Amino acid sequence: MTDVRIVLSGLWVALMLTYLLGDVLRIFAGDFSAGEIDGQKASQWMWMLAAVFMLIPIVMIVLTLTLGFPVIRWVTLVASGFLILFNIAGLPYPGAYDNFLIGVGFIWNALIIWYAWTWA
Repeated sequence: MTDVRIVLSGLWVALMLTYLLGDVLRIFAGDFSAGEIDGQKASQWMWMLAAVFMLIPIVMIVLTLTLGFPVIRWVTLVASGFLILFNIAGLPYPGAYDNFLIGVGFIWNALIIWYAWTWA
């Protein structure tokens, strides 16, 4: 069981870093306007919501290593499925790099779901 936990934790780290890479590239490419989300001035609650979404993979790393089986299996499936749906809702993104990285994120999520689903 420990091996699956480590693999899942590593996949959550990979997903988080992929999301962060997209954010960094978006900044350097100039594909953002400071203080705005989707072309509108962002309020504090919008930034809080963005922080919550970006925190999901980080929380999942901790839960994967600490939460008991089989509860963690279902939490993992729900969290990963939610992130897939959330990212699908945002497609397509303006930059090719963004769409590519979202695709990589889908692969990480698929692997997370596969490992959680086949965990025995």
